[in-house]
Amino acid sequence: MKLQVHSATGSGTGREVELPENIFGVEPNEHAVYLAVKSYLAAQRQGTHKAKERGEVAGSTKKLHKQKGTGGSRKGDIKSPIFRSGGRIFGPRPRTYGVKLNKKVAQAARASAFSVKASSGAIKLVEDLKFDAPKTKDYIKMLSDLGVDQGKVLLITAEHDSHVYRSGRNIQNSAVLSASQVSTYDIMKASTVLVAEGAIDVLKKQFA
Repeated sequence: MKLQVHSATGSGTGREVELPENIFGVEPNEHAVYLAVKSYLAAQRQGTHKAKERGEVAGSTKKLHKQKGTGGSRKGDIKSPIFRSGGRIFGPRPRTYGVKLNKKVAQAARASAFSVKASSGAIKLVEDLKFDAPKTKDYIKMLSDLGVDQGKVLLITAEHDSHVYRSGRNIQNSAVLSASQVSTYDIMKASTVLVAEGAIDVLKKQFA
């Protein structure tokens, strides 16, 4: 598949780039995409929740009354979960929610995501962007000139550029990531994926 390279002003440059078939032309593996998205979302959970159990709350360990002869139920100490301010039964503990994902599955998921976007015409190639300073206004104008200012837009750069990143980070429906950072979730979430010309070579090395 060949795509025309656009300039930042939205006009064509007259150049075309052949997209690698092993990245943008594979048969989508829906289950791999599901696993990759699940792994990504699980990794966003902090897992720092914690509740005090019976052995951790403050209180006396003295038995409240004798075991038999009171006519009431048997009771231990005041930290028992049946009492107010007692410990919580099976309370949450800190844990990791991460889901292990094999490298080949992650690679197949990313290729599937790129292929889905390519087949639906949601990928555009742009020249490598260079901003002298962070300019959100210029970034918004670029999106408008390219005709992608509606919906969620993902820009994939060859490498991290702080000026480009800071120009687009405050825009609600826009994301700027380098080719080494972009995930399956980021690709699938975007309505339009802008791929910088130099990012194609980086992706080729990753999928080699």
